[in-house]
Amino acid sequence: MFFMKKKVLFISSTGGHLSEMLQLSPLFEKYDYHIITEKDKANESLKEKYGDKIDFLPYGTRSKLFSYIFKYFYLCLKTIYYYFKIRPKVIITTGTHTAGPMCIIGKIFGSKIIYIETFANRNKKTATGRLIYPIADLFIVQWEEMLKIYPKAVYGGSIYQ
Repeated sequence: MFFMKKKVLFISSTGGHLSEMLQLSPLFEKYDYHIITEKDKANESLKEKYGDKIDFLPYGTRSKLFSYIFKYFYLCLKTIYYYFKIRPKVIITTGTHTAGPMCIIGKIFGSKIIYIETFANRNKKTATGRLIYPIADLFIVQWEEMLKIYPKAVYGGSIYQ
């Protein structure tokens, strides 16, 4: 019998969000996985480790608002390209702005969305959490206190092992 692994996209911004997402790496081999994150000096070595299983979006920060607007527009276009290239059945993300467009596109085209709210927030919603909460098929929080803020969420405990 022929068995195909489910296509799962893991997407996050760089930094702490990426660090959290990489805690899920034991899951990667269970799926036909792909990783998308922002390109920066700190994560260039991931290409050596993951090869063609990883792609990069442009890194942008809102502190430089004018250039950020153009970078974000480009990021959205590239996100559409990656979505149709990968065609994931499931999108798993730890956030932030890099993941927002991918989750919205994925929801429109029938992907399941799993959002893991960042460990760094214990008592307030993140911007991406507010955006993804209404469309997520599974919304996971890492602090029990967050269930008061996201009542339909599931408490998953710390992602860090």
